[in-house]
Amino acid sequence: MRIAVVGGGPGGLYFAALAKQLAPGSEITVWERNAADDTFGFGVVFSDETLGGIEHADPEIYRAMEREFARWDDIDVHVKGQVITSGGHGFAALARRRLLQILQQRCAGLGVTVRFRTEAPDARALAASHDLVVAADGANSATRAAFAATFRPGLDVRRCRYMWLGTDLVFDAFTFFIEQTPFGVMQVHGYPYDAAGSTFIVEMHDEVWREAGFGTLAAPALPPGASDEASIARIRELFASVLGGHAVLANNSRWTSFTTLRCENWRHGNVVLLGDAAHTAHFSIGSGTKLAMEDALALAACLHEQPDLDAALGAYEAERRPVVASTQRAAQASLEWFENLGQYLNQEPEQFAFNIMTRSRRVTHGNLRLRDPEFAARIDAWFAGHEKRRGMGSGDLVPPMFQPLRLRGLELKNRVVVSAMDMYSAADGTPSDFHLVHLGGKALGGAGLVMTEMVCVSPAGRITPGCAGMYAPGHEAAWRRITGFVHGQSTAKIGLQLGHSGRKGSTRLMWEGMDEPLSDGNWEVCGPSPIPYLPGTSQVPRELTAADLAEIKQQFLNATLSAGRCGFDLVELHCAHGYLLSSFISPVTNRRTDRYGGSLAGRLRYPLEVFAAMREAWPAGKPMTVRISATDWCPGGITGEDAVEIARAFQAAGADAIDVSTGQVTPEEAPAFGRSYQTPFADAIRNRVGIATIAVGMISSYDDVNSIILAGRADLCALGRAHLYDPNWTLHAAAEQGYDGPAAAWPDPWRAGSRPPQAGRGDGPRPRLQLIREGEPATRHARWRPAAPGGPAGPGAARSG
Repeated sequence: MRIAVVGGGPGGLYFAALAKQLAPGSEITVWERNAADDTFGFGVVFSDETLGGIEHADPEIYRAMEREFARWDDIDVHVKGQVITSGGHGFAALARRRLLQILQQRCAGLGVTVRFRTEAPDARALAASHDLVVAADGANSATRAAFAATFRPGLDVRRCRYMWLGTDLVFDAFTFFIEQTPFGVMQVHGYPYDAAGSTFIVEMHDEVWREAGFGTLAAPALPPGASDEASIARIRELFASVLGGHAVLANNSRWTSFTTLRCENWRHGNVVLLGDAAHTAHFSIGSGTKLAMEDALALAACLHEQPDLDAALGAYEAERRPVVASTQRAAQASLEWFENLGQYLNQEPEQFAFNIMTRSRRVTHGNLRLRDPEFAARIDAWFAGHEKRRGMGSGDLVPPMFQPLRLRGLELKNRVVVSAMDMYSAADGTPSDFHLVHLGGKALGGAGLVMTEMVCVSPAGRITPGCAGMYAPGHEAAWRRITGFVHGQSTAKIGLQLGHSGRKGSTRLMWEGMDEPLSDGNWEVCGPSPIPYLPGTSQVPRELTAADLAEIKQQFLNATLSAGRCGFDLVELHCAHGYLLSSFISPVTNRRTDRYGGSLAGRLRYPLEVFAAMREAWPAGKPMTVRISATDWCPGGITGEDAVEIARAFQAAGADAIDVSTGQVTPEEAPAFGRSYQTPFADAIRNRVGIATIAVGMISSYDDVNSIILAGRADLCALGRAHLYDPNWTLHAAAEQGYDGPAAAWPDPWRAGSRPPQAGRGDGPRPRLQLIREGEPATRHARWRPAAPGGPAGPGAARSG
């Protein structure tokens, strides 16, 4: 094959070296517009996983890299005058210039032609003259631009500014410096890359950047390769205490707003994208060079394995796209955490350190317990003491999810909530034996709070004919039977979620066709504006009049009074998912021109009026919560910033917690699904508004729950599908963590099953196979210790966490 590689960075060179080894007869040419010794940036960090792949693919490259590595295990967080360390992470870094030299030498030895200081020919000309064109020409790829109609790149410009610098201050660990300046909070990401230098990345929110005067200091346009010296001088002043007299080094260093790149397609005919030309991921999880070299390995392997070029390029994209998407999700979570860094400044150093460690949602409470048990135990102990000081527990050291929580006069034994899930199994609104078993079983399963499905306040307020209600005398008796069982047979509490379907009513049961209108027995639907949920399919809702609004508010009030007579411990008002009250809040569904439309304050007016009537009727000692959709996931809809104001308004009206969901307001939504994907909205509300929050959405493991609670992202975690899969989810989570206490007490008739059954012979006692027993494995706390002249470099002595 004749292969053209556009771009002589790590990804392009590594691909060329691997492809040449697998197909020595191939003619491979790399075009690089810069000189061989030009490089922008300072150090490159690798994970153990990526290094394992490099070692297997090309041991010679790996050995050359290994000789240069700075290695360490610790992460230091400098915040509020304290340094908190977590160990056991495992890092390896080297200078970017040295990495390029190693790859250039390998390519030269294999017979790859590398043309430095040479612009690549036009992409179309290369595609015509070569069998394969590999576009490894970076985030500003000219090759991608030439075929943009096929690649369809999407660019997401973020809200922080950062500058990539170096320093001759040699850090001995990955180090975060959180600096509170007169202009706002700024942060440094620092790590060593050799015996003489460290990468020093300065980052801050756009608003802080402007307040600090960088907007006027930064030159509007700099020539290629030049650095923003005026801004760098200001950085030296701002971080003088961190630098301690050491130099700040520049290399094409200028302010940049990170841009996340995603391409719908990675290939156009025989042209394929690699590395930053195809995708970018925020530097805070150290992913750029790592992803490019992993791409290179996969592409070379697929070319070797597949029968033809078309199959190889298809296999490459199929293999790499999900891996890259996963990394981008983690990087997105991390970059958004840093964008919102200011909301965590009230956290105590221990919680802040745990929060920053787990910001990407890849590192969790459980991961940290494996990597650094001492650090995890320290944070657990801090949390127990913190909650005791808040009057939330005895201070006992238990997994975070088993600390109690108090809302007004209601004490929940743990932080687990069975999320409200529609069962569509009622008859004329009356809950059935199914509801008794469903809700009663979840209460026996150990959760602190069990929520009913959305219970509708009128027949016309139902979603389907199978929805439960609280509007007829017979309903109260059925609900009292359920609350009586929960209170009599478990230590769980039970909450009632009240709502009205609005324009999403009069539809079929979920398993008969979700959101599809009834063919027989349908009823009229209503909403703030005559906008159907599914245009051309759903009913056009009747626009509510003032008299209608008064009637529906009375229905909510009546249902609240019924809830009190039924013995519910908590009432939640459903203002999410496009149902009636949610439809008032969202500008997508509310086009009214009266006092109940227009601005966010106007659109909130009716839901707040309903809530106020309910709060006045509900006992003062019992809490009320509100479920909201924190974003509509569509242009022109509710945003995360709006959600903060919505929560603030309900807090002022007397809400005790916000149950933070998202979406389901419009079929045009495009949610960013992923692990705990809605938790950042709960996080922002909790830490900016100062109200308790309930996180919900793709939270499925006890590790997720512990991580969310301990990091201060939410106070409670609501799990739905996990409880459908395992009604005893909380009891099993306790057993797996070795917890046996009042926060997860097994019912007496079930106690014999409170330990996992033996799975086979492997569970039996094992023989002694060591003459001298080893001690408990210690946490790795190696620090980078550059060698003295003439001596070997390597990780230094252990340091306690």
